Amino acid sequence: MVLHRRTGEIEHKMFKDVLDYFDDKDVFIFNDTKVFPARLYGNKEKTGARIEVFLLRELNEELRLWDVLVDPARKIRIGNKLYFGEDDSMVAEVIDNTTSRGRTLRFLYDGPHDEFKKALYALGETPLPHSIIHRPVEPEDAERFQSIFAKHEGAVTAPTAGLHFSRELMKRMEIKGIDFAYVTLHAGLGNFRDIDVEDLTKHKMDSEQIAVTREAVQAVNNAKDTGRNVCAVGTTVMRAIESTVSTDGHLKEFAGWTNKFIFPPYEFTVANSLISNFHMPLSTLLMIVAAFGGYDQVMDAYNLALKEDYRFGTYGDAMLILDK
Repeated sequence: MVLHRRTGEIEHKMFKDVLDYFDDKDVFIFNDTKVFPARLYGNKEKTGARIEVFLLRELNEELRLWDVLVDPARKIRIGNKLYFGEDDSMVAEVIDNTTSRGRTLRFLYDGPHDEFKKALYALGETPLPHSIIHRPVEPEDAERFQSIFAKHEGAVTAPTAGLHFSRELMKRMEIKGIDFAYVTLHAGLGNFRDIDVEDLTKHKMDSEQIAVTREAVQAVNNAKDTGRNVCAVGTTVMRAIESTVSTDGHLKEFAGWTNKFIFPPYEFTVANSLISNFHMPLSTLLMIVAAFGGYDQVMDAYNLALKEDYRFGTYGDAMLILDK
């Protein structure tokens, strides 16, 4: 679906038609984060109860500390040990409670860090969203739940707008003279956390790690300075670039964390178009799209999408919002 922000006009197209709306020297910004096998299944000591552990992020390399979610959480207390692998070769101890389901685990592993990471990831599976994919994980999912330009490991979910781009489409974009810029935002579980407050200023975003390189900064700022179009591919890209923009509207180099929450009304300064999937109600992702496309116009477009059987969510259809 194509939504023209200024007029409210809506068009129905195939995704490959995205080419028709951009020209030579326009820039597409992609998120090159890579999903790692974040979901593990272990057993609790003594009882042998099966526990799902969802790795969120590594807190300390040296001490092998990880921020995780556990399920069922009521069974997991500080001091408990969890065993992973067919031969229980990986052991972790619960050392802290962070949220109702959140825990800090210390993995008891003696070897070098690279070896530990490899062993840990070998025990994990691709973290497909259970709410959408109702089947066991297959080996092919490790590649399917990944954009073709995925490079820097650290996400627990794929930046879904990027999944629409094939090598063939990107080659055609290249031939047309469209430039690519890459930023990294390691998408966390905050992407799936519903907003449960009426006053949006009180919603707390989960912090996510981002990196905006000098190359990306140069490509985007050159396009802006020469009046070219800049397209953010996905809400993660939009959050990353809006988190690292200077007061004069230029992107700047940055490596660190962001917990920026974008909701209407909001003045965007970097991109003038956005590609995004159709998102769930009460999600922070829908808020970003509504802020960019105009709340009423986006809601009208979503109602039309429901009537026209567009697919919502991770493996769903896409929407291009244009400011022209």
